[in-house]
Amino acid sequence: MVRQARILAQATSDLVNAIKADAEGETDLENSRKLLSAAKILADATAKMVEAAKGAAAHPDSEEQQQRLREAAEGLRMATNAAAQNAIKKKLVHKLEHAAKQAAASATQTIAAAQHASSSNKNPAAQQQLVQSCKVRAWQIPMLVQGVRGSQSQPDSPSAQLALIAASQNFLQPGGKMVAAAKATVPTITDQASAMQLSQCAKNLAAALAELRTAAQKAQEACGPLEIDSALGLVQSLERDLQEAKAAARDGKLKPLPGETMEKCAQDLGNSTKAVSSAIAHLLGEVAQGNENYTGIAAREVAQALRSLSQAARGVAANTSDPQAQSAMLECASDVMDKANNLIEEARKAVAKPGDPESQQRLAQVAKAVSQALNRCVNCLPGQRDVDAAIRMVGEASKRLLSDSFPPSTKSFQEAQSQLNQAAAGLNQSANELVQASRGTPQDLAKSSGKFGHDFNEFLQAGVEMASQSPNKEDQAQVVSNLKSISMSSSKLLLAAKALSADPAAPNLKNQLAAAARAVTDSINQLITMCTQQAPGQKECDNALRELETVKELLENPTQTVNDMSYFNCLDSVMENSKVLGESMAGISQNAKNSKLPEFGDSISAASKALCGLTEAAAQAAYLVGVSDPNSQAGQQGLVDPTQFARANQAIQMACQNLVDPACTQSQVLSAATIVAKHTSALCNTCRLASSRTANPVAKRQFVQSAKEVANSTANLVKTIKALDGEFNEENRERCRAATAPLIEAVDNLTAFASNPEFATVPAQISPEGRRAMEPIVISAKAMLESSAGLIQTARSLAVNPKDPPQWSVLAGHSRTVSDSIKKLITNMRDKAPGQRECDEAIEVLNRCLREVDQASLAAISQQLAPRQDISQEALHNQMITAVQEISNLIEPVAAAARAEASQLGHKVSQMAQYFEPLIMAAVGAASKTPNHQQQMNLLDQTKTLAESALQMLYTAKEAGGNPKQAAHTQEALEEAVQMMKEAVEDLTTTLNEAASAAGVVGGMVDSITQAINQLDEGPMGEPEGTFVDYQTTMVKTAKAIAVTVQEMVTKSTTNPDELGILANQLTHDYGQLAQEAKPAALTAENEEIGSHIKRRVQELGHGCAALVTKAGALQCSPSDAYTKKELIETARKVSEKVSHVLAALQAGNRGTQACITAASAVSGIIADLDTTIMFATAGTLNRENSETFADHREGILKTAKALVEDTKVLVQNATASQEKLAQAAQSSVSTITRLAEVVKLGAASLGSEDPETQVVLINAVKDVAKALGDLIGATKAAAGKAGDDPAVYQLKNSAKVMVTNVTSLLKTVKAVEDEATKGTRALEATIEHIRQELAVFSSPVPPAKVSTPEDFIRMTKGITMATAKAVAAGNSCRQEDVIATANLSRRAIADMLRSCKEAAYHPEVSGDVRQRALRFGKECADGYLELLEHVLVILQKPTHELKQQLAGFSKRVASSVTELIQAAEAMKGTEWVDPEDPTVIAENELLGAAAAIEAAAKKLEQLKPRAKPKVAVLTSHPSLAPGPLSLPLCTC
Repeated sequence: MVRQARILAQATSDLVNAIKADAEGETDLENSRKLLSAAKILADATAKMVEAAKGAAAHPDSEEQQQRLREAAEGLRMATNAAAQNAIKKKLVHKLEHAAKQAAASATQTIAAAQHASSSNKNPAAQQQLVQSCKVRAWQIPMLVQGVRGSQSQPDSPSAQLALIAASQNFLQPGGKMVAAAKATVPTITDQASAMQLSQCAKNLAAALAELRTAAQKAQEACGPLEIDSALGLVQSLERDLQEAKAAARDGKLKPLPGETMEKCAQDLGNSTKAVSSAIAHLLGEVAQGNENYTGIAAREVAQALRSLSQAARGVAANTSDPQAQSAMLECASDVMDKANNLIEEARKAVAKPGDPESQQRLAQVAKAVSQALNRCVNCLPGQRDVDAAIRMVGEASKRLLSDSFPPSTKSFQEAQSQLNQAAAGLNQSANELVQASRGTPQDLAKSSGKFGHDFNEFLQAGVEMASQSPNKEDQAQVVSNLKSISMSSSKLLLAAKALSADPAAPNLKNQLAAAARAVTDSINQLITMCTQQAPGQKECDNALRELETVKELLENPTQTVNDMSYFNCLDSVMENSKVLGESMAGISQNAKNSKLPEFGDSISAASKALCGLTEAAAQAAYLVGVSDPNSQAGQQGLVDPTQFARANQAIQMACQNLVDPACTQSQVLSAATIVAKHTSALCNTCRLASSRTANPVAKRQFVQSAKEVANSTANLVKTIKALDGEFNEENRERCRAATAPLIEAVDNLTAFASNPEFATVPAQISPEGRRAMEPIVISAKAMLESSAGLIQTARSLAVNPKDPPQWSVLAGHSRTVSDSIKKLITNMRDKAPGQRECDEAIEVLNRCLREVDQASLAAISQQLAPRQDISQEALHNQMITAVQEISNLIEPVAAAARAEASQLGHKVSQMAQYFEPLIMAAVGAASKTPNHQQQMNLLDQTKTLAESALQMLYTAKEAGGNPKQAAHTQEALEEAVQMMKEAVEDLTTTLNEAASAAGVVGGMVDSITQAINQLDEGPMGEPEGTFVDYQTTMVKTAKAIAVTVQEMVTKSTTNPDELGILANQLTHDYGQLAQEAKPAALTAENEEIGSHIKRRVQELGHGCAALVTKAGALQCSPSDAYTKKELIETARKVSEKVSHVLAALQAGNRGTQACITAASAVSGIIADLDTTIMFATAGTLNRENSETFADHREGILKTAKALVEDTKVLVQNATASQEKLAQAAQSSVSTITRLAEVVKLGAASLGSEDPETQVVLINAVKDVAKALGDLIGATKAAAGKAGDDPAVYQLKNSAKVMVTNVTSLLKTVKAVEDEATKGTRALEATIEHIRQELAVFSSPVPPAKVSTPEDFIRMTKGITMATAKAVAAGNSCRQEDVIATANLSRRAIADMLRSCKEAAYHPEVSGDVRQRALRFGKECADGYLELLEHVLVILQKPTHELKQQLAGFSKRVASSVTELIQAAEAMKGTEWVDPEDPTVIAENELLGAAAAIEAAAKKLEQLKPRAKPKVAVLTSHPSLAPGPLSLPLCTC
């Protein structure tokens, strides 16, 4: 650190000199002054850093000095950035331009490769996903290119630079999805060339995106403060564009751009309006926080959303032929830009004064003006104006209901009743037509909304006429109340139709429209029931027919979800409602026959209700069947449900109105308060979930902030409500009214933010095959409805005239048709259960794959597996790795679908099955090219195991079927199959990675690292289970492991490059774990800034690791290449540097807990050092220096021990305090324990090597203190930031008690160490306390850090036998020397036994019963030994013959426990266990070793080749060398 500081000081000194030189050459005095000021600040920061470096060099072990140096270096970095800001900014923007060009080029190539590969792709679902992501990306590429050109043409324009940054950031997320989609598609492409091209393009795109991400982040940091100015400039330019469009419209020259249709532009206008509202809500939240940087980002979001709005408004105007409508649209859009310009100006002023209420109020008013302008803009859409006119018509007509009295009617009651019935039928028909028209053209909507308004007017007139017929006021008031209800539901219907027309793709709007139409029908039915006088049962029949007419609309085009029911819930609902309908139909027939008309009416109502339930369930089931078809595109669940927010907003506003209503009673106030509390609580929970699930940091922050605002304003309102409840007066009511305003505003802002299209659900796209699969269900349900309507009409006439035989036969016919259609419906629903057909097809595919593997295995066994020549081994390995990864990614989705999502089951199993064919082909090919027979068989066997486990999972998934009500054993079998499949995937992946690393193939490893990097930015994850401290601890450990691996790679690059692949594999695995922990660590960090900093540093480390793995692969392929070796060493250095950056980011996240981690590590080092000292003391080599005595050190030991007690108190107190205080306490305690260990070691040495046992007693005492401190620091770290009642705090208190006990024990030992009469007794007391503490650790449920074998355990039990004998001897002799020796031996023997017992018991091959038995006997043995030592202690204090006689009994109990322990160890090993000390076993092992040596020698002899023979001519030229018999001595063993 100090060396780096020296280099840094030199560099900054050079920079200061360069700035001064520039200042001297500058002609502009202002610029010269700025440069000199920057140079001075930089020089001062350098001086501070140099001072801090000197302090760190003088005190290398001081954490405080190191922290001071870090802070000084950070100050210098900020000063350097300020001094060289412009140069740095230009450099970063230039890098971003280059990265953006590369990303755009890579994306274009990937799109081309995807199009080329589409014809040979066997997986339609994966291809569809790839095409979809390519479409999104194709739309983003021009924007990125435009950003690059703008930045290059205007290099000094902040607006152009920010536009490039925004385009780059918008490019990243869809780019990541495109890479994932391309990789998922590669295995199922049959054409090898196309597959390889797409795979390579995806890799290039992933690398380009990684570079773009880094460049955009750095450029964002440099250019951030200019965001608000840039947003203002953009909005002003948009306003100018709209003025030009208005001029073109006046001249008749406004034409639509290519691809701009009225439908598309109208939809874009609706979406962009929501996006603007959401961005404004975000802007208001950030201004309230006073964070300038985030306010700038929010202002940019507003400007970007306004750009989309401006384009959409221009498109709508260009597609409109009416000049007046054109002008109105462009005028409204210009007004939005003008108001938005004011809003951003006000935001800039307000963020500079974060708590000023006047600024906030002005800002809220301007935001409201923008919102109103947006509404006016949407109202200019074709069709919307006509709906508004209809809404106004309904409102105007409804004013008649406010009159206190109505003029007397001129019509008779029968005439009024007939007119009302006729008007009701007309209005009901108009409502159904409006529902249909809202999904049609704007002209259809205009026509149907006008007709609805007219029909409503007529109905209201008939209703008022009926009210005039009522003689008394009460009846009249009831009629008026019903008419008001119809008026309100009609307005809601028109609003829902308007919303659906403006945004047809919006989720749940269709359901809201259907619900609004049913509400109109229900309101009409209520009025008719009350007002008309007919024969009993007639009104019920009319009401039922109207209800059936309304509900029939659900079956017209069931392409959207109707409710939240699952498929099997729909089936249950159909079964239940069919029973009710059967009973009701029997009741209708029976009661009509017997003229029981009231009962007849009840049966009709029950039948109508059952039919509505049947229709809803059938429509939902049909939708689920259509969606579940593999060719359909499944919908994607949105981040939030905007309708939930809208409903909660409406309920809260109504409750608040009730609260401030002067007529509101005390009970109504409490009821309203309950409604507010319920809905605000639900909103806050939804925000919390959304925040944890989104990958967008801005959205995450805004959801949290919005939830806080809603919660705080609710808390304030509840306080005023309590006061009002306590004293019901006008003053408290006024306070309550004032408190409702902030709540309504907070909920409005949250609702606006949640309406952002980015968070919306993506609806499913049902394929033609899916529609065909739906038809049988829809046809059956329609037949049921038609025949039911006929049945009710026939029953209506029979109720009046039951003696009409032809009508009875018609009724029977309708009844039969209803029954048959319901039977067909149930049969079709059972036959069409989603996923079953796809499961059968997938099972067939896997069976075929298994047959292919079996054939390949047989060929391999008989050495007849011909190598594939058309593809390389590396390509085959890559194919296998990709296919296995995709299969692995689908295991959980298939399981989740099988558990409770029937509609997804078909999609997921089809996708999974598609990957097995390419996997099997690649596996057989890879095996055919593997020379080693064993490796061949392993690869094929593991592939077969994976296919078999997948087959088992598919059988179980088919049985489960997505029905959560399936039997428990099916769910258990599914869990088991999932686990088996995960293990098979893990085994095969390990084999492939090992083979790849051994061959120097690193493509798969680089892909894994890239995937881990991308996952940090993606994927909403659930609520983190642990705390930041947990994740920080794991990450520190993993980061250090990465640093060690990197260092080993540098070493192996020179000594043994062949091992680099194994190390690269280890590095990939470690980085994957680090990235996995980084995500929850970032979520649980102290603040969002620290979280994003951690993620950024981990991503940078990932890029470094990927580069290092690539270099390792290159060096492994060419080990003698000096240049590659040099590159690898340089890359390794950068990775090590990035590891330190990750550690620094984690430390910044929680400095206190980081200090605890460092302190715990230091204490472990002290304990290891003390163990070494004990070894020297035991060996009698711990000698005193000079002629010192223990008295020279006693005082120092006592003083340091007392200081440690004080440090312990401070540490415990600061566990729940600030991180800064916790860090100081941890550092102080480590410093003190280091001093204490040193002074105790000196004290022990001063006792002289002639008394080793006493030396060991003393060092053991301080070792106990160090261990207790280590545990205390761990407990402090776990309790950091927790509440007082948390279990971690309780554990901390226990650790503190142990610490105090051990320090007290040390002090007693120090005082008794020179007292010959008591030092043995004291040593024994310390040992007893130590064994108790070890026993507590042994009894805890925490598993040991490592496991060991039963043999190790048995060896450790022998020490107890020796220690027991010593203890009995010491008890009999009562000599202090014997007692000390016993104490030391006992401590070691029992601790070793307990440790090895727990380690052996937790071995993975040991069963649960045997483990419990071993742990029980281990505890009994330790307890028995403790009793023995305690008895020896009693004898020492009061030696009698009787007490000594009892020693034998205690020793027998220990011996018995040891025997049971050994038996438990034998049980752990199983029936094959043998005693390693048995002479027969030893002899057998020796013989086996000799046999192995002989076999090895024989193999070597076989490999020896005879010397090359000389030429025959030379040999036979002399008669004495003629051929003859030769004899060779044989070597025998």
